[in-house]
Formats: sequence, C-alpha cells, structure tokens
Amino acid sequence: MQTIDHAGEWAPSLLPEGMTVVGTEPLTGGMANAAWRVSLADGRTVVVKGGRSNPDGFFDHEVESLRALQEIGLPTPEIFHIGPKSLVMSALNPEIPDTSQFWEAAAQSIAALHEHTGPRYGWHRDGTLGRLVQENAWDDDGFHFFAEHRVLRYLREPRVEEFFDAADRAALERLCARLPELLPPAPPTLTHGDLWRANVIAGLDGSPVFIDPSVSYTWAEVDISMLYCTGGVPDAFFNTYYELRPPVGDWRERMDLLHLRELLCIVAHFGDGFRDVVPSIREIVKRFS
Repeated sequence: MQTIDHAGEWAPSLLPEGMTVVGTEPLTGGMANAAWRVSLADGRTVVVKGGRSNPDGFFDHEVESLRALQEIGLPTPEIFHIGPKSLVMSALNPEIPDTSQFWEAAAQSIAALHEHTGPRYGWHRDGTLGRLVQENAWDDDGFHFFAEHRVLRYLREPRVEEFFDAADRAALERLCARLPELLPPAPPTLTHGDLWRANVIAGLDGSPVFIDPSVSYTWAEVDISMLYCTGGVPDAFFNTYYELRPPVGDWRERMDLLHLRELLCIVAHFGDGFRDVVPSIREIVKRFS
C-alpha cells in the first residue's frame, strides 16, 4: 500500500493567519490524505487535514458533508478554517473508549442519521471518496444508482482496468443487473458515506464523533456494510442499530455485496498495494451471481 508523505505535504500555509504552530504530530489511519495534530502558540490543539499536493477546493464537499451532518445533530468536529488545500478542525480524543457503551451510543447516532430520507438517490453535486470523484447524479432508482455510481463507475479507473479483464467486467455488469433480485428495496437515506472504523472517534467527553464524511442519499446499509466488513466494530453496535432499525431478512448475508463499492474504490486508489482485494471482489461476484 502507498503511504502518505506527511513531511512532503506539510506547509505553514495550510493554517490561516493568526495560528502560530509550536508543534506538529502526523496522524495515522487515513488512507488518502495527510493529517496532523497541531499545537498552537495560544495553547489550543487542532487537526489539520490536507497537503500541498491537494488541488484547490478539494475539501469543499467534505465541509458541506460535515455541515449537513451537523444540521441533523450527528456529532462531528468543529470547523475552524477552510483553506484552498486544507481543512482545520477541532482536535478530539486520541483514545477511543472501546466499550459496549461507546459503540451502542455510536449505533444510536447512526440510526438517527438514517431516519433522514430524501426524494431521490444522490446529491446535488459530486463529492469525493478518498481522492477520487464520488458520482452523485440524482436517480429515482436505487438499484440503478448503486450499480452505475457506486460499482461500475470504478471500472473506468486506470488501476481497476489493470486488474480486471473483460470477463471480470462482464461478471460485475451481470451482478449489477441482478441487484433487484439480491437486495431488498430501501429508501434514499442520508448516509455518512465513508463510515469505516477509523472514522468513528471520541470527543473530549468520550462520546462518539464522526469524521471524514462524503454524504449522499443512498441505501442506509451501505454505511453499515463498511463498519461490518472493515472489522474492529463489536456486535454491540450492530445489535443496537438493528434493534432501532429492524432489518429486512438476514442483513449479514448482503454486507459483502454492498461492500463491493469500497473494495473497488481501494483498487482504484492503490492498485497492487492491495492485491488480496482483487480475489475478494471476484469471490463476492461469484457468490452472488
């Protein structure tokens, strides 16, 4: 896997005028962007996300996503500054209380988020997932939206083309055509969009806070599949979530299928840095075909 060059990405210009740095500490866990925990001369500590190689305006959709989640009450970091190549936010608790109570509270927050539905699938603009475009064109059909904008769109990425031949592509297309047979219909729901274990952290009071969103209206279980399939999340989360939002059928059976979006996104970003992901994708396609 490629690593993030924190030293090469840092620049004082990532902070606004008036914020004087006395120390920086690279933060790990991110796969697409550099981030630092920064101590300021006025005694505050902030998190700076971005880097000199980011295109101007790269974080516009993330800021919009954070504000959309804040508006409906989901706990997210406070935004201090939006720069051309950076985002400066409140620093949170570096230690996560990995307890049943923490994960039950996280499930309650996500279940409340997923109560917010929209008239269509998508968002009013494209966003980003990692460093690539997340296509959000409005669609009345959730199956078509997921197929075209969350799975098949990655077949156009150069690193995916390198690993998937014509037979692989045809198999994915056949699988997408069968989605109405494989998944229960679900309404367009406001989703976090990048909800894996590393994006659930703790506030200073120890309660769950959610970072790095890329919102859209899609199936709620796309969020849940990331937490389930990337690992590290205890049963307390899923038990609480599905008590509040009872599932249709056996929800575990469809998690891998919904997670195809994330697996293809990983290949599109890192190519042969995740060689084990390609066989996993082929296995999922074979299992659900």
